[in-house]
Amino acid sequence: MKTRKLRDIAVSEVGMGCMAFSHGYGRIPSETYSIEAIRNAYAHGCTFFDTAEVYSPNLAGIGHNERIVGKALEDVRDKVVIATKLMLHGTHPGDVYPTIRSHLEGSLSRLRTDRVDLYYLHRMSGVPVEKVAESMGRLMEEGLIRGWGLSQVDVDVIDRAQRVVPLSAIQNIYSMVERDSEKKIIPYCMEHNIGFVPFSPIASGLLSGKITPQTQFEQNDDVRNWVPQLSRANLAGNQPIVALVKAFAEKKNATPAQISLAWMLHKYPNVVPIPGSKNKERIVENLDAAKVELTDEEFTELEKSLDGLKVYGHRGLGGF
Repeated sequence: MKTRKLRDIAVSEVGMGCMAFSHGYGRIPSETYSIEAIRNAYAHGCTFFDTAEVYSPNLAGIGHNERIVGKALEDVRDKVVIATKLMLHGTHPGDVYPTIRSHLEGSLSRLRTDRVDLYYLHRMSGVPVEKVAESMGRLMEEGLIRGWGLSQVDVDVIDRAQRVVPLSAIQNIYSMVERDSEKKIIPYCMEHNIGFVPFSPIASGLLSGKITPQTQFEQNDDVRNWVPQLSRANLAGNQPIVALVKAFAEKKNATPAQISLAWMLHKYPNVVPIPGSKNKERIVENLDAAKVELTDEEFTELEKSLDGLKVYGHRGLGGF
C-alpha cells in the first residue's frame, strides 16, 4: 500500500481504527479474534493503528483496547505506527505535564512499547491547549512520543497549539455527510503540514449501503443508536446519498464504502482515514479502498452530485 505523511510520520494511505474490538458497535469479539484481525490488517498492508485509553466495553475502565493492540502488534512494533489518545479532566494548569506523562506511561505499558508514535489529546477540557502543547513537546524531547495531535477541535484551537509545538495530526469526524472540516480545518492543516485523520469516514456504516431504515442495532454499547444520520427518519432522507455512492461503486467495480474512502483520498493529499470495524473481511475491504482510483472527471462528477444532495442529521465537532 502507498504511504502518506502525518508531518514526518509515514503511514499507510488507509489506517485502522481499532475501537470496535472494545466499544461502540455492540457485542465485542473475543480477544483472540481481535488480535487475529489486527494482524491480518498488518499483513494486508496497514501500518497505522489507532486506539485510545478510554476504549473499553461501555467505556467502563481503562485500556481494554490498548491491551489488544499491544498484544497484536508487539512482534512487528518497529514496522507500524501506533496512535493513542488521553483524556484530561479538570487538571490544574500547573500539573499538566506530570498528569499527561502518567497517562502516557499507562498507555506504554498496555501497548507493550517504549514509545507512542502519535499521541492525541482526545477532546478538549478546561486545560489550556498551550499547556498541553508544551507537555507534548517535552515528551517528544524525551523520546516517549514521536508526534502529537488533537481530536475534535476547531481551527482556533489548532492554531493556538501549532504556535507552541507543531502538530503531526488532527483527528476529527469527517465523511461525505460530515464535511465541516473542509471549510477551515483541512485547509489550515494542509498549509501547515499537519496530517488530517478522519474518524467515522464511512459515517458509522451509512455509506456502506448496508444499513436500511429497518436495520436494528444492538441495544448495549452501540453508538449507532445515537448517530443522527442513522435515525429511521434521517436514514430514509439520506438514501439519495447512499444510492449515489452505490452507483459509483458499480461503475468502479468497488464497494460503496471503498468509494467513500477513495473520494477523500483523491480530494486531499494529507488525509489518512481510519475506518473501524470488528469484522476481518470488512477491515480488508476498507483497506482495499487505497486501490480504488477515481479519475479527475469521476471525482468532479461525484463531488458535484454530493453538493446537490441534502444531508439529514449532523454530528459535528460537538458530537461523540
